[in-house]
Amino acid sequence: MNAAKTPRERIGKYPVKRRIGEGATSEVFLCDDPFNAREVAVKLVYSEAFNDPQRGKLVRKLFVTEASLAGKLQHPHICEIYDAVSEDDLHYIVMEYVDGGTLEQYCRADSLLPIDRVMEIAFKCSRALDFAQRMGVTHRDIKPANILHAGETEVKITDFGAALVAAGDTTQVTAIGSPAYMSPEQVKEQPLTHQTDIYSVGVVMYHLLTGRLPYQATNNFSLIYQITNVEPPVPSSYRAEIPGVVDEIVRRAMAKNLDDRYLQWEQFSRDLAEVVRSDVPATRSEAFSDADKFETLRALPFFENFSDAELWEVARISSWRTAAAGEQLMREGETGTYFCVLAEGQVTVSKRGKLLTVLKPGEPFGEMAYLSRTARLRVADVTVAADAKIITVPTAMLEQATEGCRHKFDRAFMDILVERLSMANLRLSGV
Repeated sequence: MNAAKTPRERIGKYPVKRRIGEGATSEVFLCDDPFNAREVAVKLVYSEAFNDPQRGKLVRKLFVTEASLAGKLQHPHICEIYDAVSEDDLHYIVMEYVDGGTLEQYCRADSLLPIDRVMEIAFKCSRALDFAQRMGVTHRDIKPANILHAGETEVKITDFGAALVAAGDTTQVTAIGSPAYMSPEQVKEQPLTHQTDIYSVGVVMYHLLTGRLPYQATNNFSLIYQITNVEPPVPSSYRAEIPGVVDEIVRRAMAKNLDDRYLQWEQFSRDLAEVVRSDVPATRSEAFSDADKFETLRALPFFENFSDAELWEVARISSWRTAAAGEQLMREGETGTYFCVLAEGQVTVSKRGKLLTVLKPGEPFGEMAYLSRTARLRVADVTVAADAKIITVPTAMLEQATEGCRHKFDRAFMDILVERLSMANLRLSGV
């Protein structure tokens, strides 16, 4: 391995800035990507590991699996794989660079995250792994070391080398994964589905919430016995402020029986979001969490055709607030630099004192600030009729959004416009 650790100036076409990590079979370098003007992480597999007569076949299998996902798992909470190269004695994978380390740093009793942040992180992991499942991918090695921390509750799942990919060779390679986070069916080397990842996320939650693993074992035999036969103490037994509802979510995610475990990511995500959105003091520190925003957007008719990735983008570029009845949100004749979508409550639209319409949740207002490329003056007054939750999207932010996200907004505005014109025609015709 010593030769592999010789200082490098370049890996393929990528100039090396510094080495940022190493494992049993590879090193990871921070590199420049001069062709795309960005920093990237390059995982370089040791040539000795690739050619090892005993482990080489497994190392190559893991490399090929991860390389096959280049450009395919594009989700805001999955570390994107840009490129993969295997030639002569040079084997490397080029990935998105995430500065912030992994979640391992928050698994110690003296550095625990607030409960609401753990729940939010678990929610984002669940949405990312649901996306992966729909793409035919089961991760199989979910653990804190494979979840990169990008700040606050922002995370990105990485290291899909151990993944099962439905569209490719589905031969299940055993002895892959980290025993402490393995599901009962995984340690028994039984066929696996996405439910094994659900179990592993449950263990990650347990570790982040308590600073300890659910099972304390001195060897793998003892650990496997406990995973398959012993119920661990609930997280609140180690951290009293953890609500019972959180204990129950972790318990269900880690259920040994597949019928008792969450059957789908959707159920798991919904329960996590409900806790984050609740008024439980121990779990709530922000007015609008990311989970709250995502679940609210997904429930609104305006956003029904947006993908998960596009909903996360909307949550990122928008601002959220509550507004009390009687508050005037927009005034006729003002310049508009943003538009809004009503998430909850009611607002009225009037012109020169005459009521035009009452908007319901899911309807936009002030959208001419985005749709009109010239005149951006408000054409009506908008007032809160019943306490409301308002989503505000600055036009400048939307103009910088991805093409797919802008297209979905344009399509949704068109649908709303057609509906409003149809209603206006009905009123004019007296029907």
